[in-house]
Formats: sequence, C-alpha cells, structure tokens
Amino acid sequence: MKKNKILLLLLAGFLLSSCAAYEKKAQSGAAVEVNGVYLYRSTLDSLTLGMSAEDSLRAVQQYVSQWAKDELVYEEAQGRMKMKGERTKKIDEMVEEYRRMLYVQAYEEYLVERKMPKVVPDSVVMQVYEQMPEQFVLEESVVKGMLVVVPKDAKDIAKLRGWMSKGKMDEIEKFAYKSANGYELFDDRWKTTSELMSQIPLSRSAMEAELKSKNQIEVSDSLKTYILQVTEKQLAGEKMPIEYARPTIEKIVLSARQVEFLNKERERLYNEAIQKQKVKFY
Repeated sequence: MKKNKILLLLLAGFLLSSCAAYEKKAQSGAAVEVNGVYLYRSTLDSLTLGMSAEDSLRAVQQYVSQWAKDELVYEEAQGRMKMKGERTKKIDEMVEEYRRMLYVQAYEEYLVERKMPKVVPDSVVMQVYEQMPEQFVLEESVVKGMLVVVPKDAKDIAKLRGWMSKGKMDEIEKFAYKSANGYELFDDRWKTTSELMSQIPLSRSAMEAELKSKNQIEVSDSLKTYILQVTEKQLAGEKMPIEYARPTIEKIVLSARQVEFLNKERERLYNEAIQKQKVKFY
C-alpha cells in the first residue's frame, strides 16, 4: 500500500512537471513540435499577413505539413547517414567549408561597405570611357527634351508646336497648366526609346525612325495628341553620352577596385601573421 502511494506521488509529480513544461512551451509561442524542434506562431503569423481566414488556414496547413516532413526527413537522414562513416565525414566537411565561406563573405562585405572608397573621380570615368569605346555603344536611342500631351481637339496646338521648337518655356508652361493632360520636362536627363514608348503610342521601329530625321515628333490617337520636343539626342549604334554611361563605368571601376582592395587586405593579414609568427613553416 505504501509502495502504491509512492508511485502515485511520483506519477502526480511527473504529470505536474509535464503540464508546466507544456505551458512554458505554449507561452514561448511554440505552435508545432517535431522531436524537440519547434515551429513558432510568429512564423505562421508572418506567413498569413493580409490573408482571409480560409486562405490563412490553408496556407498554415500546407506550411506546417511541409515543415514537419522536412524535419522528419532530416532526422531520418541524420540517423541513417551516421552509419555511413565516410559519407557523414564528407557532409561535415562540406558544411564546415560552407560555414567558413559565409563568414569570409560577410566579413569582406563589411570591409567593402565600411572601408573601401566609393567615389569614382571624373578623370577615371573619362579614362575608362575613352579606353573601352566598344563597351559603351547604345542599343537604343536616348534623348533629352520635353513631352506635352493635350486633348486631340485642343485649341492653339499650332502655337504650342512653335513654342516648343523655340524653347519658349513660359508660354509652354502656361499652356500646359491650362490645357494639357500631361507635361514633362526632362532636359537634364536622358530617356531611352523604351521609356518614351511607355508614354507615346509609337512602336520602337517607328520611334527610332522618327528620331533619326526629326527633333519634334507628334502623334495622335483617338483622344490625345502627344508632342515630343528633342533638345539633345544620341541614336542607337552611336556612342553613349558619358553621363549616361557613367553608372556602368562606376560599376566596372568599383568591381575592379573591390578585387584589389580585398587582395590587399588578405596580403596585409598574411604579412602581419608572419611577423607575429602565427604562420609557421615546417
């Protein structure tokens, strides 16, 4: 009888401790457990943001099912592969190599971000531009200018054409404010043919043909008239304007600079290690 009481007390204690452990896990936000690995509610909540209740339920069910299967397969694989000594050793070596690579990559990204100069001087941009002309040929035309879109039956369109060709900005802006459906001045940056096609109802070939022979291009559809006034242009097949090529040149220069910078950093670490006898030759 005394022995039974002791067993009951031990069982009660075990159940109480299990309940406490369960409550602790629940409070910590665990939603699912597979052999000691937990999937948390916060993960599921972020997965279903903005979804309806029905879609959320379906998404959670699919995610939990896939997550549990992945964990079970991983556990099974670990157990089975431990019996295959050489294969397990190879996997461990690959994991370690990948871990080392990630550390090195993260550290080098940190160095580049914090310590490598990012400014590319104008003189360097010009040097690359002149030394690598084949890299900076336009695949499509680029232009600077202005675009005015007006109703097809708008009054004084003839006057607008003249003001645009002569660059009378005060008159153009007054007209645009009163009558235009759209107005854009882009005389300080280059626009590609592709960008213009998104604003003007012309095909690429038609746009390229018009740009070769005209500085003012006018197109109408059933409702609107689109007038493009070109102040500067560089045609497809010609050399890029240097300011248009600059972002590409900066990428080329910074990529080469990064390689040199990291090589110097590796060399510095190596030389310091030799001086401090961290590298030993036998």
